[in-house]
Amino acid sequence: MLQRYLILLFLVVSSARLFSQHQNKVDFTHADIDIQIDPNLKVVEGEVTYKLKILNRVDSVFLDARNMDFTAVRLNNRRVNYNNNGQTLSIYKKFKKGKTYAITLDYKAKPKQTVYFIDGESLPHSRQIWTQGQGKYTSHWLPSFDDMTEKVEFDMNITFDATYEVVANGKLQKTKEVDGLKTWSFNMNNPMSSYLLAFAIGDYDKQELTSASGIPIANFYYSQDSAKIEPTFRYTKEIFDFLESEIGYPYPWQNYKQLPVKDFLYAGMENTGTTIFSDAFVIDSIAFVDKNYVNVNAHELAHQWFGNLVTEKDGNHHWLHEGFATFYAYLAEKEIFGDDHFYWKLYDSANQLQELSKKGKGEALTNPKASSLTFYEKGAWALVILKNQIGDVAFKKGIRNYLDKYQFKNASIDELLAEMSTASNEDLIDFRSQWLVSPDFPFEKAKEHLMANSPAIAAFLNLKWELTTSLDDKINSVQKYWGFAENEELKARMIAKYHKLFSPEYIKEAFNSESIKIRQALALAYDKVPMQLKKEYESLLDDQSYVTLENALYRLWISFPKDRAHYLDDTQDIIGLPNKNVRLLWLLLAVLTKDYHNDLKEDYLSELFWYTSPQYSMETRQAAFGLIGEVFKFSDQNLLDLIKASEHHSWQFRKYARDLLDDLLNDVEQRQRIIELVEGLNVDEFRYINTKLNTK
Repeated sequence: MLQRYLILLFLVVSSARLFSQHQNKVDFTHADIDIQIDPNLKVVEGEVTYKLKILNRVDSVFLDARNMDFTAVRLNNRRVNYNNNGQTLSIYKKFKKGKTYAITLDYKAKPKQTVYFIDGESLPHSRQIWTQGQGKYTSHWLPSFDDMTEKVEFDMNITFDATYEVVANGKLQKTKEVDGLKTWSFNMNNPMSSYLLAFAIGDYDKQELTSASGIPIANFYYSQDSAKIEPTFRYTKEIFDFLESEIGYPYPWQNYKQLPVKDFLYAGMENTGTTIFSDAFVIDSIAFVDKNYVNVNAHELAHQWFGNLVTEKDGNHHWLHEGFATFYAYLAEKEIFGDDHFYWKLYDSANQLQELSKKGKGEALTNPKASSLTFYEKGAWALVILKNQIGDVAFKKGIRNYLDKYQFKNASIDELLAEMSTASNEDLIDFRSQWLVSPDFPFEKAKEHLMANSPAIAAFLNLKWELTTSLDDKINSVQKYWGFAENEELKARMIAKYHKLFSPEYIKEAFNSESIKIRQALALAYDKVPMQLKKEYESLLDDQSYVTLENALYRLWISFPKDRAHYLDDTQDIIGLPNKNVRLLWLLLAVLTKDYHNDLKEDYLSELFWYTSPQYSMETRQAAFGLIGEVFKFSDQNLLDLIKASEHHSWQFRKYARDLLDDLLNDVEQRQRIIELVEGLNVDEFRYINTKLNTK
C-alpha cells in the first residue's frame, strides 16, 4: 500500500513539474473571447481563441478550466486530442519551437464562484451579473491561467439583453444589436494576468471625465442615484492626476472605468482599467464625512500600476501589490485632505500593528499567508520609512525604473529593492530585514517618525506620557493641552480618551465648535447624557453627520424619556448611511416608545422586519438582524431570510448568518420553528441548515 502511495505521489509531483516546465516553454500572447450569458440558468457559453508562441519544443499545452464542458477543441482550425479533467484542459500535439499556433475552444460553464448573479427579484431596479477574479479564479468562467505569470492581451465580445449596460476591460470598440440581444466588443492593447479580466452587467448610467493627460474616465452609477454622483466619485480626477504625477509613469491602460455592484465581496477590486466596488460607498453629501469612497478609489487606481502593470511573481511578493496601493492611496488622501489626515491614519495603523506584535501575532511582509492588516498597513508603513530613508528624489527614480523595467511583466521584492538601491546608492539590507522579513512591527521607529512630522500627534503622545508619569493634577494637564491645541483631530481624540477629565465648562466650549469631528467625538463620549449637557446634545440632531445623528438620537432617547416623541419627530424622515443606520434605529425606537403613533406601530414594525430581505444590501440586512434580535423574536420571514443568508456569496455575511443560526438552534423553541420552515425548502440550495439539523 505504501509503495502504491509513493508511486501516486511521484506521478502527482511529476505532473505538477511537467505543467510548470511546459508553460515556461509556451507564451500565450492574445485571446479573442466571445461569450453569451444566460442569467436564468446562470451559464456562460462561448468561444475563445488563444494565440501562442512556442519557445521550446513541447508535446502538450495546458489551460486552467474548472468544471467546464467543451464541445470543440481546435488547433489551427483542426480538431485535436485533448483531456479535460475538470480542473485543467490538456491539449496534445508536437509543438515546434519558434512557431505560432491558434487554439480555439468552444465551451460552456456554470460557475460556482467568480461570476455572481444578483437576481432581479432581490434588487428593486434590475438584476446584476459581475465577476471577481482575484482569489476566485477566472478559470471558472473562461479557460485561462491561474498562474499570474502568464500575461495575455484579452479582447472580449459579450452578448446580453440590450436593455442593460455591459462594462469590461479595455476600450469599447463597437456594439451590435439583433433581436433584443446586444453584443459589446472590447479591445485591449497590452497583456495582463487572467485574474484581472472582468465584466459587469447592470442598469447603469455614467459620468464621463478626462484626466489631465487625456485618459477617458467613466464613473458608472445606478440610474436612480444621479443625485449621489458627485459625493460618491468626489476627487476622482484629482486622484488620477495626482497618482500619474507622483508615480512618474503614465497611466498604462486605454481608459479607466469604475462601477458599483450590490453585495460585493470586498471594498473594491482593481480589474485592469475597470474597478468594481461595493455600492455601500454610493453616498450622499452628508454621508461623505462618515464613510466615503476616496481611499478605496485611490487604492484601486494605484493598483493599475502596482499589481496590474507589474505583477507579483507569486504570493511571497504580495507586498508589491497591497503595500504599494495602500501607500499611494494614503499619499492621495494627504494631497486632498492634508498632512494631519495622513499622519493620523498612519498613527492608527501603527497602533493596530503594535497590538498584533504584542500578542505575538506579527507577520513578515514576505509571508504569503500574512493578514490583510500586514500586507496593507505594515506594507504602507515600510514604504513610508523607505521613502524617508532614501529621500523623495531617489524614491521616485527607483519606482520609475522599477515600472519601466518590469512593465507588463512580473517582479519580486528583491528586484524592486535592487532598483531602489541603485537609485539611492544605498544598501537596503537592514531595511529589508527590519521592515520586510521581521514579523515584528518597529513601533518605536514609527512613533519617532510620526512625532517628528506631526506636532498634533507629538502633543497627543506627550499628553499621554504626562498623564501616566506626572504627579501633577491630571485635569489641569488635559485642559492645558486643550488650551493650545488647534488641531481638530487632536481635540476630537482628547475628548474620546479623556472627556472625564474635562470640566463641564470645557465640554460646553467644545460643543460650540463647528467641527464635525469634535462634535461627533462628543456624541460618542457619554453613554447617558448629563442633564447639564441636554441642550448641547440636542443640537447634535442637526449635525451633517449620520453617525453623529444616530448616536445622539439613541443617547437622548435613553436619557430623557419624556422627550422621546420630540426626538423621533425631529428625525422621522432621515435614512442615513447606505446601511440605513438612522432609519433602522428610528423604527426600533418608534416601536418601543409608549404612546408614540400607536396607529402606525404595526407599520413601523413591519418595515423594520422587512429590511432582512434579500432585496436590501447585506450591510442593511445584517444591521436589521442585529436590532431585531436584540428586542424581538424573529418572524418566520426573518428566519427564512436568515437561512437564505447562510448561503450568501459573501463569506463575511454568510459567516454572520451561520453564527446567528447556530445560536438560534440552541434554543428549543427556535429550533422547532426552523425545522418546520426548512421542510418546504430545496435541500441542495440550503445545505448548511440541513447539515446542521441532521447533525444535532
